[in-house]
Amino acid sequence: MSDLILYLLIAVALAFAVSSWWGVRRLKALHMRSAVGEDAHEPGLSHQRVAVILNPIKARSDEARATIQRACLTAGWDEPVFYETTAEDPGFSQVQAALGHAPDVVLVGGGDGTVRVVAESLARTGVAMGLIPLGTGNLLARNVDLDVNDLHGNVQTALFGHQRYIDTARMGIENSRTGHSSEHAFLVIAGIGMDAEVLADTNAGLKKAFGWLAYTEAGMRHLPGRRKRISISLDGSPDQVRNIRSILFANCGLVPGGIDFIPQAMIDDGMLDVVVMSPRSAIGWVLMYVKIMFKHSGKLPIMTVYRSGRAVIKCPEPMPTQLDGDTAGEATKVTVQVEPRSLLIRVKGQATLV
Repeated sequence: MSDLILYLLIAVALAFAVSSWWGVRRLKALHMRSAVGEDAHEPGLSHQRVAVILNPIKARSDEARATIQRACLTAGWDEPVFYETTAEDPGFSQVQAALGHAPDVVLVGGGDGTVRVVAESLARTGVAMGLIPLGTGNLLARNVDLDVNDLHGNVQTALFGHQRYIDTARMGIENSRTGHSSEHAFLVIAGIGMDAEVLADTNAGLKKAFGWLAYTEAGMRHLPGRRKRISISLDGSPDQVRNIRSILFANCGLVPGGIDFIPQAMIDDGMLDVVVMSPRSAIGWVLMYVKIMFKHSGKLPIMTVYRSGRAVIKCPEPMPTQLDGDTAGEATKVTVQVEPRSLLIRVKGQATLV
């Protein structure tokens, strides 16, 4: 890589960081994802059985364990039961074991992957999920207005906060080349195309050192590239043929850096916001970036947003997919379906203990 390209990447990364900081400042004053279906309500429980699904490799996992134990002891409740995830099992069997003891709330201490796995099992059970964000992106936590750096405050919210129902969504992934098929839940944003390429190609060392900013470097490297032909059907409509770089399916739209990627995406409106991105060149990406950062209401042909409860994408050649920031393999067909108000989660309210 030439020095000129390196300096260009550094300059773009700095510009992104500054604009993201500005976005955070704006969002503190302007951003509010209020409930569409109903307001948050108190759990109405004086005593709770608490289960915790914990990713033990996260940097603050020991601190989270101690804080949760102390809070339950102070409340006069039974000792919380902890279930640790492993590399082989990111939470599927752990949450099933937890549900076997009929908890009132299941706390999730980990990153977006752990949250997604636990939510998949808790959906439609009526058991509340409390978020203890310990990951890099912490996407769902940001979208329900949690301070991802306030461990003590998040434990208080997860145990003593209010609660509300939110939508979840499912993505069916099929690969006609390999015969593989699977289905997974997601909570924030899933996608097919360049977004998944960037996630797969992000440098692990940079991610550990700089967190979500590491995605910027990978994104710059993937800006050049060809559009790919796909067909898209929304809510059973006839297929549209498009040439795209990426398609995103958003249940809600706040991403790291304070960027409100899709301002109209509400977390409990029973709809997905489907974003079709088809820039031909670097100028197109810049125009999209400006539209997103400044929330410009004007139409941009290379970035089209549709609202739909169900979307089907077909592509002649396999394309990479992602779910809430985790790569999910290649697909020649994806089917995405919203599940309205299927997950009960704890959110900020009037805490009863300090």
